[in-house]
Amino acid sequence: MGRTKYRQKMAFKPLLHVMLVSVAVSLVLPATSALNIDFVYHHFPQMTAILRQLSNEYPELTKLYSIGKSVQGRDLWVMLVTSDPNEEPLLKPNVKYVANMHGNEPVGRELMLHLLSLLLDGYGKDNYITWLLDNTRIHIMPSMNPDGFEASSEGECSGVQGRGNANSADLNRNFPDFFAGPPKVGIQPETRAVMDWIRQKQFVLSGNFHGGALVASYPFDNIPANSPKNFRKFGSPSVTPDDDVFRHLAETYSFNHKTMYLDHSCRDGSPPFPNGTTNGAAWYSLIGGMQDYNYVWGSCMEITLEISCCKYPKSFQLPQFWSDNQKAILQYLGEVHQGVWGRITDQNNNPIHNATIKVKGREFGSRTTYRGEYWRILRPGTYTLQAEARGYDPVELNVQISKGVTVQNITLYPQSSTYYEPRSDPTFQKGGLVPSISPVPNAASYTGTTVKGLWPTYTRSLKPKEAVIFPRGYLYQTSPQFIDYSPPSNRLLLNYNYFGGK
Repeated sequence: MGRTKYRQKMAFKPLLHVMLVSVAVSLVLPATSALNIDFVYHHFPQMTAILRQLSNEYPELTKLYSIGKSVQGRDLWVMLVTSDPNEEPLLKPNVKYVANMHGNEPVGRELMLHLLSLLLDGYGKDNYITWLLDNTRIHIMPSMNPDGFEASSEGECSGVQGRGNANSADLNRNFPDFFAGPPKVGIQPETRAVMDWIRQKQFVLSGNFHGGALVASYPFDNIPANSPKNFRKFGSPSVTPDDDVFRHLAETYSFNHKTMYLDHSCRDGSPPFPNGTTNGAAWYSLIGGMQDYNYVWGSCMEITLEISCCKYPKSFQLPQFWSDNQKAILQYLGEVHQGVWGRITDQNNNPIHNATIKVKGREFGSRTTYRGEYWRILRPGTYTLQAEARGYDPVELNVQISKGVTVQNITLYPQSSTYYEPRSDPTFQKGGLVPSISPVPNAASYTGTTVKGLWPTYTRSLKPKEAVIFPRGYLYQTSPQFIDYSPPSNRLLLNYNYFGGK
C-alpha cells in the first residue's frame, strides 16, 4: 500500500469514529435546540435527554429535579419553570401538572414536553406566558409511571397492558383515601414519591392527565361509607365543600379545550358529559385516587383531565391533541391566581408556622408554611376566614373576594393578651392584571401590567407542610346533580368565541 493511501485510510478512521458517535447521540438527543420537539412518543432515554437539554439551555427559567425512582429505577423527573427557579419568592404559588400516571395513557406525557417548549420559547415574547412565569412556580412531571409506559404498545386504545407500574399496581388506586383509609395494595414507590412531594411543597393547584375519555373530572372520586344503598348505581355525585371551585376549574379547562365542552361521548351507548365535566363519583366511584388525596391531605385543588378517547393513539394524532389542549393547558395554570392569599404572623410580624387556616362552612383547611404563608382558591363572594394556632387566640374575619386575588394578612395574639385587632395590610385586589391569553407572541390585545414586583425575594426554603386538618366526624351530605346548560360566565377568555349554543 502506497504511503498516500495509507495516510488517507488512517485519517478516515477517526472521522468514521466521530460519525458513528454522532449517529448514536442523535438517536437520543434532539438534533438542534430542545425546543424543536417532534410529535412522537419519547421513551425514557429520549425524554430524559430533552429535559436535561432544556435545563441546560434555559438555566435562568428552569430547574430539573427528581422526586424519586420507579420500581425499575427510572427517575420521576419534574421540571420547575418560573422566572426565578433558584429562589422561592414570598407568596408565589406552586402549581403542578402530572401526566402518564397510567403507563398506557401517554398523550399527556408528550403534551407536557411541548408545554415546556412553549413556556420557555414564549417567555419575554408572549405577554400571558411572561406574566405566568413571573408570578407562578410551575412544576411539570411528564411521567409518573415510566415503567408502565415502556411496557405499553402504541395504537392500543383500550386494555390494561402497561396501565400499572412494574408491580402491576394501579397508581390511581394506591393513595390513602378519606372515606376508605389506607390502600389495599402496599403504597408503591411512585405513589410514595408523589405523597412526599405534596407534603414538601405547598401546591395550590394541580392537573392530572389521563386517556380513554374526553372530560374534566373533579373530586370526590369516592363516596362516604354512610351513603344510601343505591348511591353508586344511580351515578350520584360525591360533592366536596368546595364544589363551586372544582366545577369552575373543570369548566375552565373544558371550555378552553376545542371540543371537550361539546358533551362528547367516546363510545356508543356511554353517557355524555354535559359541559365536558363530571364529578368523579358521578361517573364511577373509585378508592385511592390521587385527586382526592391532593384535596384532603394536600390542600391542593386537583382535577383529572381525560384528553383522548384512545388511551395510546398513534403518534400522527399528537399534533391535533396539542392543538386541542394548548389553550386549556395554559388557561388552567392561571386559575391559581384567584381567591385569597396572605401571611399569618404574631404582633411582632414574626411568621407563625403550622397555623390552621379555614374558610367557615368548608370543612377542609390547611396549615401555613414556615414563613406563615397560605393560599386558598375561592370564587368571588364574601367569606369568613378562621385562623388559629397553638398558644394564640383564634381569629375570624370577613373577606370580600373579587375576580383575582385578595391578599389578606392576619395577626394572631398570644392567649394571655386581651387586645385583638385583625390586621389586613396590605389588602389589595390583583384581578384585572391578568392579560388576555394568546399563544401568539406579542399579543396585541394585552394592556395589563406585570405584578412581579409584588413579591419580595426570599432564598430560604419552605419547610414541609403539616398534614391538612380534616374532621373524621364530618357527615357527608349528598345532593342532586346539577347541570348548567347555559354558556358559563367564568371562562376568563377575552379573545374567545363560545360556540356552545345551549
